Amino acid sequence: MALEVADGLRYRWGGSGPVVLLLHGHPRTHTTWWQVAPPLVRAGFCVVCPDLPGYGESRRAGDQSKRAMAAAVAKLMERFGDYSVVGHDRGCYVAHRLAVSHGAARLVVLDGVPIAEALARCDARFAEAWWHWFFFAQEAKPAEDWIVRDPLAWYRSEPVGAENRADWERAVTNPDVVRAMVADYRAGLQVDRFDEEADREAGRLVSCPTLVGWSSRDDMEELYGDPVDVWRPWLTGPVHGVRIESGHHMAEEAPAELAGALTEFLRG
Repeated sequence: MALEVADGLRYRWGGSGPVVLLLHGHPRTHTTWWQVAPPLVRAGFCVVCPDLPGYGESRRAGDQSKRAMAAAVAKLMERFGDYSVVGHDRGCYVAHRLAVSHGAARLVVLDGVPIAEALARCDARFAEAWWHWFFFAQEAKPAEDWIVRDPLAWYRSEPVGAENRADWERAVTNPDVVRAMVADYRAGLQVDRFDEEADREAGRLVSCPTLVGWSSRDDMEELYGDPVDVWRPWLTGPVHGVRIESGHHMAEEAPAELAGALTEFLRG
C-alpha cells in the first residue's frame, strides 16, 4: 500500500473497488491495520488508512473535537469519492461524526458507544475502568505534562506485531502527539458530547447501514449488555452486531476474524 501525505494527513492506500476508510484508536497510528487492510484489498476494496488528525504523523492543528477531526478526514476523502468508514476506539467517534455530518455508504463502529451515552450511563464501574477519560479532561493538572515525562512507562501496552511497533513508539514518545491525544479526550467531554446530544435532539442520526462490533475480552458487554441496543437510538438505518473473539486491540489480536466480518458487512 502506498504511503502518502495530503491535506496534512499521513495515510496509506491501496486496491481498487468500493472505498473503505479505516480509522484507528488511541494510542495507535494507521499501522494498527497492517494485518486487516491487505485482506480487504484482496477482497476487492480500495482501502484508505490515515493517522487520525493529531495522531502519528498527521498534523496537529489544536482542535481535537470530532467535528474538526472528521472535517479534516472528509477533506482527504474527497479524492476517493463515496466511501464506507470503519472506526475503532477513538476512531469510532470520528467515524460516527463523518456518517452524521458528511455522509457514508456504510458505518462500522468498533469497541465504542456514543460519548454522550457513555457519560449518561457512567457509574462506579465505568469511573474505575475508564478513569483516564476524566484525568485527561481536567486541566488543573494537565495529564499531558505527566505523560511526556516517561511516555513508555505510561503506554505500556505494546502493539502485537513488529510491523507497527516502531511507528507506535515514535508516536507516543512525541510530546506533540501526546498533547493531541489528550486533547482528543478533553474535547470528548467539553465539546463532542454536546454536539452528539444536539444532533440527536434535531434528528440528525446515522441513516446508512451500520455494523456495531465489540471485543469479547473487553468490557463493552459488562458495561452495556448488548452494545447494539445502545446504538439503536442514534441510527435510522439497519444495524447489525458482531462479537469478535479478542482483547481490545482487535485489529492486532484477531485480524483475520475482523477482516472477515468487515468484508461480509461491506459487501452487503
